[in-house]
Amino acid sequence: MAFPEPFFRWRPHPWHGLDPGPAAPEIVTAFIEITPFDFVKYEVEKRTGYLKVDRPQRGSSSPPTLYGLIPKTYCAERVSAMSPEVTKADGDPLDICVISERAIDRSEIMLNARVVGGLRMIDNDEADDKIIAVLVDDAVLGEARDVADIPSGIIARLEHYFLTYKTMPGEEDRVRIPEIYGHAHAIGVVAAAMSDYEEHYGG
Repeated sequence: MAFPEPFFRWRPHPWHGLDPGPAAPEIVTAFIEITPFDFVKYEVEKRTGYLKVDRPQRGSSSPPTLYGLIPKTYCAERVSAMSPEVTKADGDPLDICVISERAIDRSEIMLNARVVGGLRMIDNDEADDKIIAVLVDDAVLGEARDVADIPSGIIARLEHYFLTYKTMPGEEDRVRIPEIYGHAHAIGVVAAAMSDYEEHYGG
C-alpha cells in the first residue's frame, strides 16, 4: 500500500519533529501546551514528546492566551546575547503566547501564528523570552503586525501573569520583565532561537 506524501508513519516529536513554520520567523508553527482554561501547567516532556503535568498552578490565575512552544527552536547562546542582564538562556524551546479572538480550549494542537512582539523575560537569572503572536486569519486581530496593534489590556495581562505565576505571598520574586518589545526584535529572537537549535541539534 502506498502512503500519500508527505506523510508521517509515526507521530513526530513536537519539538524536534515538526517544522518551525511556513514562513518562519514571521509566521511560525505553535504547538500549544496550555490553554486559558487550564489551572495545571502542562509541558512537553523532552525525551518522549508527550504532554506531561509539570505542576499545578500555584496561584489563582490562568494563562490569558494560548501558550506553547515553537518547534526546532532552542534558547541558548544567541538568545541570551539579546538580554544584556544575563549570561545564559533557559535551555528550552522558545515559548510563544498566541492570541485568538475565538476561545480555543484544547491543547496538543498545532496552529500558524504571526509574530508581533514579545516579553523579554528573565527567570532565575536566565533569558526566558515569551514571543507574542496572533492566530493567522483571526477575525479580530488577524491584521496585527506589531505588539502596538494589540489592545494594551491583553499585553498587561500577559505581563502580570508571567510576573506572578511562580510567586506566592512572602516569597522572593524570581521573574523580571525588563522590556516589552515589538515585531522587529521578536523576529530577531525567533531567528536566534532557530540558529541556536541548528547549532545544538541540527544535522
